Order: sequence, then structure tokens, then C-alpha cells
Amino acid sequence: MLLRLEAAVQPFTPLRFIELGDSYLRGLGVTRQKSAYLLDLSASIVSGELSLAKLARMSDDDARIALTRVKGIGSWSADVYLLMAMRRADIWPAGDLALAVAMKDLYGLAQRPGSNELERLAEKWRPHRAVAARMLWQHYLGGRR
Repeated sequence: MLLRLEAAVQPFTPLRFIELGDSYLRGLGVTRQKSAYLLDLSASIVSGELSLAKLARMSDDDARIALTRVKGIGSWSADVYLLMAMRRADIWPAGDLALAVAMKDLYGLAQRPGSNELERLAEKWRPHRAVAARMLWQHYLGGRR
């Protein structure tokens, strides 16, 4: 879907998403809900309500709060954005299913750990939990092949 969006939305900017609108996005196969989220995110950026430049200077907690104020961005999405796009060092997306599966496998747990248990297990990797998350994702992907 991302490749289709990148090809169809030129330039790939928040303002262009707003100009094209819901019906165009829906015509590309974007669901009604995701289209609404994309347009809300775009409007938040264009209006300055969400400033990506300011986000880069915020603490992890403040950046997470700013991101989750946008409709459609929850804790997991905010954490993954901070970890992958902003390259934050100590982000741990505790609600991530792949991390839970990898931790179950590596620790020989009887069942997948929940978010609270994942947080507890990852505490020892602070302040570099993002590195651990990337390694666990690779373990998860390797096990699926």
C-alpha cells in the first residue's frame, strides 16, 4: 500500500494528501478509517499542531504524547515512529506482537508475555532498548522463514 501511495501522491506531502482528499485515497484502496487518519495527520502537520521539527527536540515521553494526540496514532505507532524514523535509543514498543513472540521463544516462556511483562523484561536493556527491539524483530523474522 505504501508503494502505491508514494507512486500516486506526488509530491508526497501532507498538503498534497489534503488536496487530493478522501475520495482519491479511497480510490487507491485506502480504507475509510485509514484515509481519515491520513488526512487528520496531514492536517495536524499543515496547521502546525504537530511539528516534526519540535518533535525531534522533545523528550521521548513528550514526543509520544504529541504523537498520540493525532487521531489514529496510538502508543504502538508512536513508539515505532520514534524508534524507526527518529532513531531514538530507548524506545520499547511493549505492545508489539513480534517482540512478545521473540521473547517467548528466547526465554522459553510457556506463553507470550503481555505488555507489562515485556516492559519488565526489557528494563535491563535501558537506555538501549531500541537496539534490543531491532534484534528481537530480526529473530522473529528469521523464525518465520
